[in-house]
Amino acid sequence: MKIEDSFYIGYITKTKGLKGEVQVFFEYPEPQDLDLDTIFLEMNGKLVPYFVSECAFQPNQTANVYLEDVDVIEKAEKLVRKKVYLPNAKKPQRDPDEFLITDLKGFIVLDEQRGELGEIVEIHEYPQQYVAVVPHQFREILFPLNDDFIKEIDVEKGILHVSLPEGLIDLYLNS
Repeated sequence: MKIEDSFYIGYITKTKGLKGEVQVFFEYPEPQDLDLDTIFLEMNGKLVPYFVSECAFQPNQTANVYLEDVDVIEKAEKLVRKKVYLPNAKKPQRDPDEFLITDLKGFIVLDEQRGELGEIVEIHEYPQQYVAVVPHQFREILFPLNDDFIKEIDVEKGILHVSLPEGLIDLYLNS
C-alpha cells in the first residue's frame, strides 16, 4: 500500500515491558472509532503491515498495543518513532453536518481591529487547546482557537471572524 492510499493516525512513542508491547500516541481525534486489526508503519518511505493482536486504549490519546511477531523488546525498539497509518477505506465516515475545529484549516481570518490576516495553513492540537497558524507579512501568527477569540464562523464563505487580544499580532510582527 502507498502512503497516498492511507491516512495518518499517530506514531509509536515507546516500548512497554519486555514482551514486545508498544505504546501508540494517536493524533487522530477519535482513536477508539478506528479499526485497528491491521496497522501500517512507515519504514524507509514504505508502509509495512503489522497485525494487532491486542490493543488497550488509555485516557490520554494513547493505546498499549501488541503486534503479531513482535514478541521481544528488541523487535519493539526498532518500531519506536515510526508513523502509523490505516488504509483510506478504514477512515470513519463523518456526518456531513458535523463541523470540527480542525475544519477551519483553509479559512480566511478576519480580525476586528486588523482586518484580514490571511489563511489558516495549519492547526496544532495541544492538550488544552487548538492553535491556528496564519502567515502574515512574511511572519507566522499563532493564536488559540477558543470561544473568547472566535466571534463568528462563516462556513459558507470560509471566513473566521476573530477578536484577538491587543498586542498579540504585534508580538509576532515586531519580534
